Amino acid sequence: MAAAAAGTGTWAAQEKQFPPALLSFFIYNPRFGPREGEEENKILFYHPNEVEKNEKIRNVGLCEAIVQFTRTFSPSKPAKSLHTQKNRQFFNEPEENFWMVMVVRNPIIEKQSKDGKAVVEYQEEELLDKVYSSVLQQCYSMYKLFNGTFLKAMEDGGVKLLKERLEKFFHRYLQTLHLQSCDLLDIFGGISFFPLDKMTYLKIQSFINRMEESLSVVKYTAFLYNDQLIWSGLEQDDMRILYKYLTTSLFPRHIEPELAGRDSPVRAEMPGNLQHYGRFLTGPLNLNDPEAKCRFPKIFVNTDDTYEELHLIVYKAMSAAVCFMIDASTQLTLDFCRRLDSIVGPQLTVLASDICEQFNINKRISGFVLCFTFTLVDQLLVVRLRCLVLKRVDSVNHCGISSKSRELGLLCMCPRKGKGRSRLDVHFTSQKRLVQLDVAFIGDSAKSYTVSCSCMARHCTQSTHHSQHWT
Repeated sequence: MAAAAAGTGTWAAQEKQFPPALLSFFIYNPRFGPREGEEENKILFYHPNEVEKNEKIRNVGLCEAIVQFTRTFSPSKPAKSLHTQKNRQFFNEPEENFWMVMVVRNPIIEKQSKDGKAVVEYQEEELLDKVYSSVLQQCYSMYKLFNGTFLKAMEDGGVKLLKERLEKFFHRYLQTLHLQSCDLLDIFGGISFFPLDKMTYLKIQSFINRMEESLSVVKYTAFLYNDQLIWSGLEQDDMRILYKYLTTSLFPRHIEPELAGRDSPVRAEMPGNLQHYGRFLTGPLNLNDPEAKCRFPKIFVNTDDTYEELHLIVYKAMSAAVCFMIDASTQLTLDFCRRLDSIVGPQLTVLASDICEQFNINKRISGFVLCFTFTLVDQLLVVRLRCLVLKRVDSVNHCGISSKSRELGLLCMCPRKGKGRSRLDVHFTSQKRLVQLDVAFIGDSAKSYTVSCSCMARHCTQSTHHSQHWT
């Protein structure tokens, strides 16, 4: 028995696992090369670009044949995926006749046989179609956020301009895909909301109202804290993809030491301005430089079945970030940026500190923080809960997350309209107590909903309140 166990251990030690990997990604339109000899014209983008032209044409032709074949059985719903032993292909038609294809290699387990030869096993069932189909859809949504639709590029400058935009965007974006870490959350594209008491939530709403009144050119605003959403004026689908961009791309590029409280040194103040922590994450890097360029990324959001082009200004102070969206036709100058900095910076700094202080009060009283994710799935609102058990890092302001933190999973599913209520009992073993959470939901015919989550334990003041519009 000991020898058998030792043999099993040796076998396991020699086993190598390889996660799923992106083999190819391409976009084509069959209408652009309908005749023989023009097949290359169908290809609008192909990754990796080093692949020979004939192989590109062959792969695109195979996908086109698969789609046409499946149309004979289901004209309205052609192929979404194709399974093979070594890989899986995913198809998406985001716009009429524009097809996106993503080919993912199946996970691999490599073992050593008794004679020392490598034996490769493809884990064909490890990939979930819904997960990677959602990833492919997100690729298009992210492109559309910054470039508009494929058809818009065609209208602006024809096929040449479309190819240039696809190459510029996807050459960088595909490098950020982490297919090995994709899971069910990628299906829902949920937004994580920061838990707040009602008074602090009202302070934030008051701040947003003041900013939109002082900066009259602002059309939409979003407010985040600790990379979690608190308030948004955008439609939910637009906010979902913008939130993903902010939390997976923009914020990680501007990582700084976490500030909590008012004891950290502030940046050098602008002439005539109050001291504050504020700075632009998009736009000018140095407001004192008269040659600074006021270039902001442009995004496209869906409003009343039309796409609206907007400047995206992201401004951060401490752990709070506010996004201002302004009509793209507005000329943004350095003077405007300085004015925004002088108005927003001091107030956002104070507000961020207030949020942090309230966070610390809840930490000291309850020892845990509740983080909620709200996701709209078909006609249901899915509320998921994560409980963060806190531990003290220092005696002043900072706190960390304990290893006892855990996902509590699905909390409730509420109907899109009407009222719903759910209660969940959470037992904290380390603190030897039972905490009851109360979730209230109200949806109305005006395409809006309100969700409130609160802790029912004695001496616990935690609650979170969220209002949003349906898309």
